[in-house]
Amino acid sequence: MSMFLLGLIRLLTGAQARWQGCPPKAEQRIYFANHQSHVDLVLMWAALPEELRSITRPIAAKDYWTATPFKKWITTAVFNAIYVDRVKTGEQDPLEPLIEALTSGDSIILFPEGTRGNHEEPQNFKSGLYNLAQKFPQVVLVPAWINNVQRVMPKGEVVPVPILCSVTFGAPLVLGEGEDRGSFLARARQAVMDLRQT
Repeated sequence: MSMFLLGLIRLLTGAQARWQGCPPKAEQRIYFANHQSHVDLVLMWAALPEELRSITRPIAAKDYWTATPFKKWITTAVFNAIYVDRVKTGEQDPLEPLIEALTSGDSIILFPEGTRGNHEEPQNFKSGLYNLAQKFPQVVLVPAWINNVQRVMPKGEVVPVPILCSVTFGAPLVLGEGEDRGSFLARARQAVMDLRQT
């Protein structure tokens, strides 16, 4: 099923990967990218080489991706996604599932905006990326820019439209010693936006 989906995704989007700032490498990473469509996690997954797909888990909004049995099955069985609650319930840290995945050695795909945007520029990044960078300094932080995916599956639409898409991966970021949250998140957001020009 994963090979069928990979072929379908590449037919619809092209799913071109451009490794401009770092090579594809089997090391533990946090890929972080702009977020404009529910297709983002699918396109990011498809852009990775096979050896990286097997060790990389995308973050998926639990309320959306478990809304139907098919969505739940595909995100569980094919993408091995990490579900996150967008609505806070109780005392559980929303980062807990991501922390568990990183602790077990997985790489993850993260969308630091937290929710989909409607504009060319990403919304301000939320603090999750900063908190994970602090907790896992050994994990490589790789920015990425997803191009054109919002035209494949515009917000509110259910039928994808074939459009050539790409994912550009940039140079890794490192959290500076003593760097505050605001400065780091602004720098991370800028690193993602800078990839639009490449």
